[in-house]
Amino acid sequence: MAPPLIQLKNATLALGHQVLAEEVDLALAPGDRAALVGRNGSGKSTLLRALAGQLELDDGDRFIQPAARVAYLPQHPDLPPDHTVADYVAGGLPHDVADTRHRVDAVMARLGVEGDWRLGHLSGGEGRRTALARTLVSEPDILLLDEPTNHLDMPTIQWLEGELQRFEGALCVISHDRTFLRSLTNLVYWLDRGTMRRLDKGFAHFDAWQEQVFAEEEQRLYQLKKKLQREELWLHQGLSARRKRNQGRLKRLNELREQRKEMLTNRTGSANLQVAEAEGSGKTVIEAEHISKTFTGADGSAVPIVRDFSTRIRKGDRIGIVGPNGAGKTTLIKMLTGEIDPDTGKVKHGKRLEPIYFDQRRDQLDPEKTLWETLCPGGGDQVMVGDQPRHVVAYLRDFLFRDGQARQPVKALSGGETNRLLLATLFARPSNLIVMDEPTNDLDMETLDLLIDVLGDYNGTLLLVSHDRDFLDKTVTSVVVMEGDGAVEEFPGGYSDALKQRRDMGGGKGKRAGKSAGKRAGKRVSGEASQRAGKLSYKEQRELDQLPGQIERLQQKIAALQAQIDDPNFYQRDPERFQEAVDALEKAQTALEKAETRWLELEERREALQSAG
Repeated sequence: MAPPLIQLKNATLALGHQVLAEEVDLALAPGDRAALVGRNGSGKSTLLRALAGQLELDDGDRFIQPAARVAYLPQHPDLPPDHTVADYVAGGLPHDVADTRHRVDAVMARLGVEGDWRLGHLSGGEGRRTALARTLVSEPDILLLDEPTNHLDMPTIQWLEGELQRFEGALCVISHDRTFLRSLTNLVYWLDRGTMRRLDKGFAHFDAWQEQVFAEEEQRLYQLKKKLQREELWLHQGLSARRKRNQGRLKRLNELREQRKEMLTNRTGSANLQVAEAEGSGKTVIEAEHISKTFTGADGSAVPIVRDFSTRIRKGDRIGIVGPNGAGKTTLIKMLTGEIDPDTGKVKHGKRLEPIYFDQRRDQLDPEKTLWETLCPGGGDQVMVGDQPRHVVAYLRDFLFRDGQARQPVKALSGGETNRLLLATLFARPSNLIVMDEPTNDLDMETLDLLIDVLGDYNGTLLLVSHDRDFLDKTVTSVVVMEGDGAVEEFPGGYSDALKQRRDMGGGKGKRAGKSAGKRAGKRVSGEASQRAGKLSYKEQRELDQLPGQIERLQQKIAALQAQIDDPNFYQRDPERFQEAVDALEKAQTALEKAETRWLELEERREALQSAG
């Protein structure tokens, strides 16, 4: 085994009183391409900064081979607005390099950025490519990348994959892009509740390994339960339950894809589109017939964005739109939704459309308000989700928030938590059409999983612009490919399906795509129960079925009691009732702990019996 180029040994990092990593070991040797994964807020970015030497460890040691060059890409690079791209990129060069202009020109050309551009005028994608150019220009021995694919289009992501696969040094990358990680990495570091775990395989093996780790922890539940937080346990139960529902969602998604494939295969131009007008207004959502759009370029020439594109989008369709930056994806969305008119052709909408838009504008949220106030602006404790009332704490729990966070201000949330609150706010509104323009930028994996689940349960129609291949494979029924120069074509299935169809037709340009994500594996096994075959008794099964409802009612009761107790005037108004509320809260918390423990005991037993049978 080659000696490490860079290493953290017994490293401890803390943020205030919160320990992010304790006695962590992390080593990277030449040829290592490591994924650094962990929950949002677990400390991954902080740890990467320490590895890059930009943050002092609270304890432990950092080692780097003499003369080894480190290049670090932060998640949010500082781009001085008055600097030019060329000057900024040149700032990444080591001091001992000659012929600097040649290197700068070469890397800018590879990433498609111009040296005389001002940083303050760059789009998100241009800024990200510029930051990457600064990182790569030094030809480092060690590359540390924090969310390198954010705001990049697919061609650039695939180019970056190829560059990193050929990189002979040591690489550590944080990313929410599963396809990117699966195709690139050969090592995984998992920062989990302050502890570092290492898997000597690529990210493609991570989900099964994670399930195995969780299963082993749950076998030791009775010994460890006093040390585990109750909310953490229920959160993990919620994640596991969603995974079990994935198979049903996948079946439904495949059925929708088959329906979309049949419709696209049988489509015969305007005649078919006209037939849709006779169908019920609830079935057809959007019809586009031979639409085209052209803009005027900076030199006065005509730039075609869309040429002669037709489609019919029906209720329940999930349409993904892909293509390089500047190809016109957002323009096509705006034409389909009626925000702008096509130059030629026509777009018709079904009746009673109620669209909602997700574009991650965080200024929709008041940072001074609490999560509770954000979701219940008129007061009270109920959120109307469609036409169904939900208790605000229970609804927040669906979006992976802890009960205690309901009274926290929005400004206290991490970036991923803020995005989850945006999703919660969005999906509380009644709608039958969701429009999403690059929703996966800056989302952590946890929130991406949640978004996939929510969209999987959604009965309306989805229009989605995204560069995340795994996300597209898990959500859409067809993909509209925009190559630029006005060429637009629709293919049934997910992104991987579209790529294969284009290749079979002689299209595409040798671009690689990640495989569709498979089902996560791993089952919990109880040592005692695994020795018995069969199934739960009628009484046990009935108890198991009733426990989730009982747990939710207890959690709602606890939230309501806690809200009463949090009122600073409650004790002064009625000390006797205040004490009654405190006693009732303690009793409800004890009952909740017993119910959760009993649920886990029965669930472990059921799965063990099922496995043994």
